[in-house]
Amino acid sequence: MAGSSIHETRADNVPVADSDAGGFTISDLARDFGVTLRTLRFYESRGLLAPARSGMMRIYSARDRARLALILKGKQLGFTLVEIRAMLANEEKKAGSAGKSASVGGLHLSRDQIVEQLELLRSQRAEIEDAIKELEGSLTRLSAA
Repeated sequence: MAGSSIHETRADNVPVADSDAGGFTISDLARDFGVTLRTLRFYESRGLLAPARSGMMRIYSARDRARLALILKGKQLGFTLVEIRAMLANEEKKAGSAGKSASVGGLHLSRDQIVEQLELLRSQRAEIEDAIKELEGSLTRLSAA
């Protein structure tokens, strides 16, 4: 695999770069994280990622790669990009200071953030379950007709 920027995989199945690779292209990150090039450009336009440039080519650092992992974890947990940006800013301010937070997939969340997000997700789940029941009822009525 000489010449490739990917040589091993972390415990969370995100590939790790070779230390002498010197950075990642947009295609590398898109492939490794299963996102589109458009998604990465969008995150850059929103100030969440800041790749270096070599001519027209974006070069992502290990820091950008770690930030992308946190962004995607935040999205998976249902946070908005505005909320994720604030979390990332707080991470950088704290930079290792011990605070009262729990790490969820690398994101450090306060108790209040966790409680609030759980309430939101439970509410969304209830709305989805109601919609499913309504659609299943309609499907049953159509099938019986």
